[in-house]
Amino acid sequence: MATTADRRPAIGYSQLIWLAIFVAVFIWSAIEPKDRFTWVLEVAPAVIGLALMLVAWFRFPPTSLLTALVLVHAVVLMVGGHYTYAEVPLFDTFRDWFGSTRNNYDKVGHFMQGFAPAVLAREVMIRNHVVNGKYWTHLMVVSICLAFSAFYELLEWLAAEFTGDSAEAFLGTQGYVWDTQTDMAFALLGALAALILLTKLHDRQLDALHN
Repeated sequence: MATTADRRPAIGYSQLIWLAIFVAVFIWSAIEPKDRFTWVLEVAPAVIGLALMLVAWFRFPPTSLLTALVLVHAVVLMVGGHYTYAEVPLFDTFRDWFGSTRNNYDKVGHFMQGFAPAVLAREVMIRNHVVNGKYWTHLMVVSICLAFSAFYELLEWLAAEFTGDSAEAFLGTQGYVWDTQTDMAFALLGALAALILLTKLHDRQLDALHN
């Protein structure tokens, strides 16, 4: 049976604001990026996220929490695409302040790679009754996020194999031998942080969809 939430208008003011922010950042990101090939690779997941949100608003209205996190993740991707992850100016400043040897904006991206997908996976599983029990849900969310992070690392490897030096900015390793492992660790931290910090808020919003 369709709920009141499921019968609400697919596109409202909040969705229009979401779209306006996305489009504005996308246009800014596309104007003279540092490396056009890297921009395409980095921004493609954000465009996929846009397509999924448009489908979801008509068929599977998401919570406002998930909607906001998808936008934040997309912005992170588009900023990284514009500058390349190794050259985001603010994080160059942080590097100099803390005496680091690398720009760590990529770790923000990989943290979000666990943080936003954790809420997405949790919402899909709960609303479709995929698993029973809080702890099984948490285990599945973390497993999905780690699997997604590992899959993304495989895509980076394939991009490097097929495009050679053209993928250097996309990889963003900056000479760090443990880059792949720490990328996955930050995705794990993001997933755990989302479960710890957002579960109660997410549950309230999921309950509201069915009232």
